[in-house]
Amino acid sequence: MMLADWVSGSIFNEIAALLVLAAGVGFLGLLLRQPLIVSFIFVGIIAGPSGLAIAQSPEPIDLLAELGIAVLLFLVGIKLDVKLVRTLGLVSLATGLGQVAFTAGFGYLICLALGMDPVTAAYVAVALTFSSTIIIVKLLSDKREIDSLHGRIALGFLIVQDLVVVLAMIVLSAIGVGGRADAGPAEIAAVFGAGAAMLGVTLLFIRYLADPLTERLARAPELLIGFAIALAAAYAALGNALGFGKELGGLLAGVALASTPFRDAIAARLAPLRDFLLLFFFIALGARLDLANLGQSWIDASVLSAFVLIGNPLIVIAIMVALGYRRRTGFFAGLTVAQISEFSLIFMAMGVALGHVSADALGLVTLVGLITIAASTYMITYSHQLYARLEPALRIFDRRSAHAEEKAFDGADGAFDVILFGLGRYGGTIGRRLAADGRTVLGVDFSPLAVRRWRNDGLDAVFGDAADPEFVGALPLSRAAWVISSIPEQGGGVNHHDGRLVLLRALRDAGFTGRVAMTVHHQPDGDVLKAAGADLILEPFSDAADRAVDLLGSAAAARGRGAVEEDGQQPIWR
Repeated sequence: MMLADWVSGSIFNEIAALLVLAAGVGFLGLLLRQPLIVSFIFVGIIAGPSGLAIAQSPEPIDLLAELGIAVLLFLVGIKLDVKLVRTLGLVSLATGLGQVAFTAGFGYLICLALGMDPVTAAYVAVALTFSSTIIIVKLLSDKREIDSLHGRIALGFLIVQDLVVVLAMIVLSAIGVGGRADAGPAEIAAVFGAGAAMLGVTLLFIRYLADPLTERLARAPELLIGFAIALAAAYAALGNALGFGKELGGLLAGVALASTPFRDAIAARLAPLRDFLLLFFFIALGARLDLANLGQSWIDASVLSAFVLIGNPLIVIAIMVALGYRRRTGFFAGLTVAQISEFSLIFMAMGVALGHVSADALGLVTLVGLITIAASTYMITYSHQLYARLEPALRIFDRRSAHAEEKAFDGADGAFDVILFGLGRYGGTIGRRLAADGRTVLGVDFSPLAVRRWRNDGLDAVFGDAADPEFVGALPLSRAAWVISSIPEQGGGVNHHDGRLVLLRALRDAGFTGRVAMTVHHQPDGDVLKAAGADLILEPFSDAADRAVDLLGSAAAARGRGAVEEDGQQPIWR
C-alpha cells in the first residue's frame, strides 16, 4: 500500500514506478530468454488492481499506448512496398495463405465448440492467425538462421501475414463505420469519401513530395525522425476524426514514406520508440486482466494455445512438404508460427472499441499470447534438439524426394578432395585458398545466398545443413581426404545437440575414413571435439594471433636484431 500511496495523485511518480518495474521484470525475462512482450504484460498484471495497484491513471497510459500503436502501424506501412510483394515466392505465398486459412477456419470451429458466440469466435479465430515478425526476426538473428532457407521462407510468409493484418484492419474500420447506430447512408458515404480523398492526397504526396521533402529533411536526421513521428500522429488523428480509426491512419502514414530511399533509416531509428510506447499498451492489457475471473479462462486458453503451438506448425510442414521441401525445413519454418503476435491483441482491442466483443475475449487472447509466445520462444531457441526428439513422429510427412530443394540447390557430382561446411568469411577464405592451391573443394552452407555467391565465383557448392544426418550421408565422401567445418559456435559450449558433434556422428555413421577439422573459439570446446573424433582443431583468433607474432618476429629479424628505430626509441624487437 505504501507504493500505491506514493504514486497516488502524481502521474509522474506513477510512470516512474512503472518504468522501474518494467526494467526489473524485463531483466528477469531476459534471463529466462523471453521476449519483452511477455515481460511487459506481466508488468501490467503486477501493477494492476490485482497486484500492487500502481497503474491508477488509465488516461495517460492509454494515450501513450495509442501513440505506440500509431508508430507500430506506421512502421508496418513503411515496410509495405509493391516491389516487396512481387518478390514473394510461391512457397511463401502458399504457406502464408494456407496457414491463415487453416488457423482461421479450424480456430473458428474450436471457438464455437468452446461456447463462444459467432462474432467472438470469428474475432478470436482471426487473432490466432497472426505471428510476431519482431520476435521471429530477433530469435532467428540470434541463432544466425535469418539467411537460412527456412528463415527466408518464414520471413516471406510473415510478410503475407502482415498483408492479412492490413486487410483485416481495413475490414474492421469499414464495419465500424457501417455498424454505428447513428450512421445513415449519407454519413457512411461521407466517411468513405473522406477516406478516398485522404488516400488520393497520400498518393499525390508519394508521387511529387515524398522524395524531395525527405531528402531535404535528411540533412538533419533528427528533423527527419521528428517529421516521421509527426506524420504518424497526424495521420492517426486525422483517421480517427474522419471515422476510420487511428490504426488505419497510422498505417497510411507509413505507406506515404514507403517508397523513399530513407525508409530503412527511419524504421531503424523509430524501432526503439515503438518498443518504449508499446510498453504502455501491454501494461494496459495486463492491468485490465482480472485475476479473480482468470481461472474461468484457463481451459479455453489452454485449448487454443495447444491449437496454435501444435496445429500451426503442422499445417506449415504439410504445405511445404507438398510443395517439395524436406520435412526438416518445414519443421523449422513451422515453429515460427507457433505463437500469436502483438497485432492479435491490437485486433481484439479494436473489436472491443467497436463493441463487437467483450473485454473478457481480449483477456482470453492476451492469456493465449502469454502462453504461446513464452512456449514458442523456447521451441525456436532449441529447435534442433526438439526436431531430434520428434523426428520419428514426423516421418509421416516423408516423401520420396524434396524436389523443390533439390531443384533450387542441386547436389554436385564427382569426387572432391575437401568438403567444406560453412561459406562465411572464414570458411570461404579457407575454401578459396585451397582451390587456388589446386585442391577440389565442395562448399556446403544452409544459406541460399551463400551458396549462390560461391557458385557465381565458379566453385562447387550445395545447399544443406551439417546437422542433418541424412544430408551428410548423401554427400560424396568416399574420396574426400578432409571434411572441414567452419560453422560458428552457437554459444554455451559443446552439448549433445551441438551441430559439430552431430556432424562428427553423421560422418562416422556414413563410413567416412578421411580426416576432420573443426572450428572453435574456446580451447575447452576443442578438447571435447577432439575427444569425439576430430583430427584437427582450428582456432581462428588464436591461430591468427600466432601468425601475427610470427610476422612480427620475421619483420624484426629482417631489419637486424637490436636495430634502433629512426626516432631514437628502443629497439623494435629484443
